[in-house]
Parts: sequence; structure tokens; C-alpha cells
Amino acid sequence: MSKLTHFDETGRAAMVDVSGKAITHRKAIAIGHVKMGAETLALVQKGDNKKGDVFSVAELAGIMGAKRTSDLIPLCHPLPLSKVNVRIEISDSLPGLTVSAETKTSGQTGVEMEALTAVSVACLTIYDMLKAADKHMIIGDIMLVEKQGGKSGHWAR
Repeated sequence: MSKLTHFDETGRAAMVDVSGKAITHRKAIAIGHVKMGAETLALVQKGDNKKGDVFSVAELAGIMGAKRTSDLIPLCHPLPLSKVNVRIEISDSLPGLTVSAETKTSGQTGVEMEALTAVSVACLTIYDMLKAADKHMIIGDIMLVEKQGGKSGHWAR
């Protein structure tokens, strides 16, 4: 197993020093989903939710979440994001909603945590907006599916 990077030589938590790393174009894509009852999904599809448009609000919340990642995750570097795209799609097979996020930057560290945070916050927002209709919703399978840039190059699940 490789050495954990968020600990110093004494075992204390530390932010990784990226000052010696090259600036490269970086991209990450993450996905997740919210399973819900078919009746709740129909409510979303009809646009009849009392709290408003689930898609617009949750996509915007995901973008805001990506921008605040370093405020939420203690050892994340604050990054100048050049792109955050959050999309929500209907999945009849779940039934529910699938959330995807793409993040980009040019910098010395990756944007995986920003993509994962965007998906997580969007899923939580979906839950919040629909909880009055369905308390049995399940948020799940949040994962990184692709990353590009940096020393490790391109990786895809």
C-alpha cells in the first residue's frame, strides 16, 4: 500500500504540498443517483413538486457545492474552477434520478473532490425537495467515473 498523503512524518493531518507540481489541465466526472418511488418520480416528471423545479434547483446546488468543496472537506485545496456542469436525468429503471457532474481546472491538483461534492450536494438537494412526498428515497452509488490530468494521466472506471 502506498503512503497516505494527508499525514505528515509524525502522523498528524496535513494539507499536501503541491507547490512543486506542474500546472496541467484537469478534469473529473462523477455520478450518483437518488432512488424513489414511481409516484414520486411521476411528480418530478410532471413538475408538480411544491418546492419547485427539482432539476434546476438541484443542478444549481451541485454547482455551488463544487465551488465550496474546500470549505467542506478539511484538507482540500481551494481551486479556481474553470467548469462545473451538473446534469440530472430521469431513470425509469431505478426508478429515480441519476446525477452527473463534470469539473475542470488548470492547476497543480485534481478536481475529483469537486465533482464528487457536486453530485453529493445535488443528490441531497433532490432528497430535501422531495422528502415530503417520499421519505424512503435512497441516495447511492456516488463515484468517480473518470479523471484526466496531472502525473497519473487519464483514468476511467
